[in-house]
Amino acid sequence: MENKIRYYSLLIGFLGFLGLHPLYGNDTLGKYKITSPDKSITMELSQDVNGQFIYSFKGKNRQLIDPSPLGFKLENGNVIPYAGWRVETASRREVRDVWKPIWGKRAKVDDHFNELVLRIRNQASNLLQNIQIVARVYNDGIAFRYEVPSTEIKTVGVISELTAYHFTDNFTAWYYNGENHNIGPELLSESDGRRLPPMTVKADGQNYLAIHEAYLIEGEPLVLNAEKGERVFTLSSKPAKLYPGYKSAWRVILYGTTPGALTDSHTIELLNPTPLPEYDFSWVKPGLALWDWRMNGAKVEGFSYEMSYPSWVRAVDFAAAQGLRYLVLDANWYGPEFHSDSDPVSGDKVNDVRKLIQYGKEKGVGIWLYLNDIGGKKFPIEKTLKQYGEWGAAGVKYGFMRGNHEEKNRWTQTVTRLCAENHLLVDYHDDPVHPYGQMRTWPNAVTRELCHAQLDGHHVFVPKTFVTAVFVNMVAGPLDMNNGMFDLRQGHTTRTDCNLPVPSTLTAEAARTLITFSGATILPDIPEFYRKYPPLFRFISEQKMPWVESKTLAGEIGEYIVMMRQTKDAFLVGAATNESGRKLSIPLTFLGSGKYEVEIIQDGVDAHYLTNRETYSLNKKTVSMKETLHVSLAPGGGVCMTFKPIKK
Repeated sequence: MENKIRYYSLLIGFLGFLGLHPLYGNDTLGKYKITSPDKSITMELSQDVNGQFIYSFKGKNRQLIDPSPLGFKLENGNVIPYAGWRVETASRREVRDVWKPIWGKRAKVDDHFNELVLRIRNQASNLLQNIQIVARVYNDGIAFRYEVPSTEIKTVGVISELTAYHFTDNFTAWYYNGENHNIGPELLSESDGRRLPPMTVKADGQNYLAIHEAYLIEGEPLVLNAEKGERVFTLSSKPAKLYPGYKSAWRVILYGTTPGALTDSHTIELLNPTPLPEYDFSWVKPGLALWDWRMNGAKVEGFSYEMSYPSWVRAVDFAAAQGLRYLVLDANWYGPEFHSDSDPVSGDKVNDVRKLIQYGKEKGVGIWLYLNDIGGKKFPIEKTLKQYGEWGAAGVKYGFMRGNHEEKNRWTQTVTRLCAENHLLVDYHDDPVHPYGQMRTWPNAVTRELCHAQLDGHHVFVPKTFVTAVFVNMVAGPLDMNNGMFDLRQGHTTRTDCNLPVPSTLTAEAARTLITFSGATILPDIPEFYRKYPPLFRFISEQKMPWVESKTLAGEIGEYIVMMRQTKDAFLVGAATNESGRKLSIPLTFLGSGKYEVEIIQDGVDAHYLTNRETYSLNKKTVSMKETLHVSLAPGGGVCMTFKPIKK
């Protein structure tokens, strides 16, 4: 393992007066450059003629963000740091480390960055006299944040954070849009008003950016603001105050030469700290899960699925037989979910649930329990989650959190910590706070619904929704979209909730389960429909996390995506397209040496996401890493491929 940290310090005094910086000759008085370890991208910080501190960003020798302001406007109207503020010291650090996550997109992540810390001082100020700007440059992006030294003695209120993004040209952008289809493609000059991150930007065919944040300890989650006709984005979110020891969230600009590089990045997680030493997360196991909510009302073979013990046992038996790790119990197991007297530790079907948890343990299947803010806040949350842990539950699906996003962020942190203390995984639904890399500090925070789960979102979900969200929403972190519906019959089904079919094909539904990064892949259909299509469900059950490696092989925002994920035993590739059918050529350079048998599942020749969803073809062949596979996707369709080495 490479584990190397180098420190450099520069005193800005006499040497700065002479313009001499012996360790970094490209620094000049008042101007500091910091490059990525591979020298491909550059961030520059300086102070303009008016005293405003600014930054700029260049990727692959193209200027992408022009000089843009840094700092805060305080309640008394002063701006810091500004005129009268000077860089007192600048220190640099090189980190060449490796992160080995418990679970993630890959088993080993290079934590390589160069860091610059500017300590800025205004001795004449009667409020704060010191503030620090910490900047890091990775091979796939930059990040910076503000820190107030703990030696300061005053606290000051804040009117606004001045951080802005002055893009160099009228690029094209897409934005997270709550439980709706993403905003975009939209020219920057056409953006008007509030925009939510992640914001994914296409400068040209070789330059892509994503704007987000990392390690949001406190304060309002990031919200962007645009003025029509401009290509400047400011922040409408802000901290309430600056105080001794304050640290802002990291402002992150991811960079890649393809949109897939943004989706594959781990930088947002790397900007979060490792777990506290008192927490052992060896019990955290990512995996596939069945879900009782979409089973409810299904009728098959003389059996009617309900959210009750007989149906749960049937699901556990199937999960155990297929090697699925979990079953998620959704709302109403402890009483009507929105009734204030529904007690989450003693109400309604609690005895059945406790019996099911024990039955699941015998079968090797963990049981997740639903909880929402009504039950979570009326009844002591510490007691509730402790009880779930003592019962032996595997996780909690937390829904319908109330309050503004600052309040929700605080409560999310509390629930995540309490879940960790009781060995519970956690999944947040229903307009959660966007992820900002928590999975590094809290590996039990395995996913969240930063989208509208596809079975709920019939009014917004179409094939292009999926191939947009994976390049926008999923940049923020693991995503629970509830892909993998196999009951795609025309017209209404017998399901109690959301009984319309998903606009997709069977192959696309299976492929989406692989493409979507999540520590808990939650499958929405009944066992009988999975048994009906053995090759496609075999592709799903081969998804044995944690992943060894992941890579977006090809794709374009809103058009299509090809994703490879590697297990200990196989390479899996899933592709999905928008409403347009397409032919793809996929080089197999990701494979190791030797020969592989590949099972290829493609849409049938007449497949279509609206009219002929179930048809597919299966083919097997022997391949090597030197070859290229040519596949066809129907409109709204997909491709699933499983590569296994041929042993000599």
